[in-house]
Amino acid sequence: VQLVESGGGLVQPGGALKLSCAASGFTFSGYVMMWHRRTPGKEREHVATIGIVGQTSIYTDSVKGRFTISRDNAKNTVYLQMDELKPEDTAVYYCNAQAWVGSSSYWGQGTQVTVSS
Repeated sequence: VQLVESGGGLVQPGGALKLSCAASGFTFSGYVMMWHRRTPGKEREHVATIGIVGQTSIYTDSVKGRFTISRDNAKNTVYLQMDELKPEDTAVYYCNAQAWVGSSSYWGQGTQVTVSS
């Protein structure tokens, strides 16, 4: 089982990044997909969730209207489009898969996003 995040980097405030998370080793379409983030000294924070066929999405209040989660079940990939980035969005972003049926849960290794001028 693997979840491999990519797309992180350094961006100026107001800029945009698109994160990708490529999944392998499990039935991607049977898993709810999430993005979380962690800043040093803070607890991990849920950012966004998308349902198994992409029909439902949930966002934490601080990113609503700026971030968009999507998935492509044919490519076993989930995305996080991040627009209007703010310095407080700086964190390591993690991809997480949770089984729709059962308790299986998988995590990626994380990708660093830094928003700074």
